[in-house]
Amino acid sequence: MENNSHKILLVEDDPTLLEMYSIKAKEDGLNLIEAEDGLTGLELAQQELPDVILLDIMMPKMDGFAVLTELKKDEKTKNIPVVMLTNLGQKADVEKGKKLGAVDYVVKASMTPTQVIEKAKSYLK
Repeated sequence: MENNSHKILLVEDDPTLLEMYSIKAKEDGLNLIEAEDGLTGLELAQQELPDVILLDIMMPKMDGFAVLTELKKDEKTKNIPVVMLTNLGQKADVEKGKKLGAVDYVVKASMTPTQVIEKAKSYLK
């Protein structure tokens, strides 16, 4: 499968969701890198330079907005598409994510893991 060269970084603190997304990504032949908190996610993004990042907002150590801000400041990571992945569906949160540089905003409760992975794949070059 030619998809294996694509790396997707998933930053999500819910182990159940992490596992569901991981299973779906593997089924699709994608290389999924996982982080369970914002700080680890930021470090992995800088080390691995993934093709796309799925980023939760409410997380321990560093929230998704702070991670996104740091990613966009860094020359190496500023052009990586970031999809905010959250249960915060308020308009203000969506606008904040987009203003900080997210390419898309997904409310977890409204999409299946299959749909989320498809959304991530739509940003793979």
